[in-house]
Amino acid sequence: MSQSAYDDQNVFAKILRGEMPCYKLYEDDATFAFMDIMPRADGHCLVIPKHPSRNILDVDHDSLAAVMRTVQKLARAVMKAFSAHGITVQQFNEPAGGQVVFHLHVHILPRHEGVSLRPHTGEMADKASLEANAEKIKAALTEG
Repeated sequence: MSQSAYDDQNVFAKILRGEMPCYKLYEDDATFAFMDIMPRADGHCLVIPKHPSRNILDVDHDSLAAVMRTVQKLARAVMKAFSAHGITVQQFNEPAGGQVVFHLHVHILPRHEGVSLRPHTGEMADKASLEANAEKIKAALTEG
């Protein structure tokens, strides 16, 4: 089965264009990182390429490399900000692979021993907790 073309009306494309709000964490020439508004763990965030890419199957090599550099940078900051014992990195491709938003994105989830991820409920977290968690991550990024 062939994959569909990139849809520039997806929610992450709209976030990149400033048409939808987000809790921004980090940005460089090639990537953008922000909080997942339906977090499965406190500090759950996303990294996306700025270049239009449906998923890992069509992303260009330079964008993919840039995304992974940013994933590593954010993973280190998230681990520090939340005193995490580990990090789960997830990336889904096409509906059968669990992809819901069709712009390449990588999930970064801080993990603690013995604590399960919350279920994906489809409900947004409250604004205050998202803002507080974003500030913790941004502080950890600036501390190095």
